Amino acid sequence: MLLCGLAGCAAPLPKLAPPVPAQWQHATASQPAPATDLRGWWHVFDDAGLDALVDRALADNLDVAQAVERMRATRVLRKHSGARYLPSLIARTNDAIDPDASASYFVAGFDATWELGLFGRAEGTRRLSQGELDASVADLQAARVSLVAEVVREWIGLRTAQQQEQLLLQVSQARQHEWELVQARERLQLAAPSAVDQAQAAFAQAQAALAAPRQAIDASAQRLAVLLGRNQPDPVWLLPGPPPEVGSWRIDGTPADLLRTRPEIARAQADVLRAAGELALAHADMYPSIGLGASMVWAADINNDHRFSTTPNGIASVGPAINIPLFDWGMRVAAKHARDHELKASVLAYRQAVLQGVAEVETALGSLQQQQQREQHSKLAWQALQRVDQTVQKRVGLRLGSPLDRVESQLAADQAALELADARASHSLAYVALFKALGGAPRPSAPAPDASPAPVAAGQANP
Repeated sequence: MLLCGLAGCAAPLPKLAPPVPAQWQHATASQPAPATDLRGWWHVFDDAGLDALVDRALADNLDVAQAVERMRATRVLRKHSGARYLPSLIARTNDAIDPDASASYFVAGFDATWELGLFGRAEGTRRLSQGELDASVADLQAARVSLVAEVVREWIGLRTAQQQEQLLLQVSQARQHEWELVQARERLQLAAPSAVDQAQAAFAQAQAALAAPRQAIDASAQRLAVLLGRNQPDPVWLLPGPPPEVGSWRIDGTPADLLRTRPEIARAQADVLRAAGELALAHADMYPSIGLGASMVWAADINNDHRFSTTPNGIASVGPAINIPLFDWGMRVAAKHARDHELKASVLAYRQAVLQGVAEVETALGSLQQQQQREQHSKLAWQALQRVDQTVQKRVGLRLGSPLDRVESQLAADQAALELADARASHSLAYVALFKALGGAPRPSAPAPDASPAPVAAGQANP
């Protein structure tokens, strides 16, 4: 039996060779800066309000709370996964009637069974439960990563929309002043009536443009409330404030570090372990199920006139219990082959998850560089138009230029400011996308000792 058990033990876990490049193709940062902590990457914005929002969201978000409860459920099951291979005791009673109906017996007894978990059954169960736990831990971390990224995105969108609203109000006021000036010129017969209509149309369009940022403010505030588990936004959020700007940052990690941070990769690794457990159980089903059994039964004749029975009323038995697959063995072999293919598919899915993670980070790095350059060029354009506006303002003060020239220069500067605000927001959002792709977020405050990912890449299964 021992030799058969050793021959049918669980197969070794597959070796995972993640296809990661040696280094990132895009530079991570051009300016010298301290390395950015993946667990607190949003602190680069240096926004106390944003920091408080992230902390509250991690504590009160309902999606994270659901993931925590699911992880706790799998953790409880993991702790007791080996209980099926411990002895069990069953107490029972029964009323038995003799076939000739001449006597009736009261039967009471105990049955004890102990499945030994040979041929890899115990190891397969352990792998399966550990895979379930690792998957739930990865899902929890994925929820936290997504939550932090969404909170930062909505806060950036809220503050950017508030800034755009203020700039569009300035544009609207300038268009109204332009309309009044054109009306005055029309009364002096220095402008055609069509010019007045054009100025009025421009003012109406400026007023209509205010609807977009105001709608964005309301939508972002509502989404923030949902992310924080609240039924309505905080009125403080609606007070205008400066949008967060990306400070200095740097990534010192290599693509191989992505395997330890990105929850999608951890989930794929857990699926490999779970598939290996299912394969081990299907493999064990091809062999006999061997255990030990014991029974103790007492019987009493409740219809005879004897005070004491003349025959022994207690029977005890103990011995092995063997369940041998015979006629359904072909189906069990087919199930084993099917699980083997599923394990190979899970290994391929793991490699695909690694490739997708590397591609997302590379794309985010490239986008971040482009948005940073866009912000720099937009800032240069805005500064140049600011200088032009100051020059026109001086000329108008010296009566060397028309007030309409000042309105046009002011409108050009405001439009450049709008472009700069949008470029800064895009730069910040690209930064958020990068650290979301890297899997940056705080870890649970009190992880269980058995909640760490199993070493699938280098682990070997014991019989």
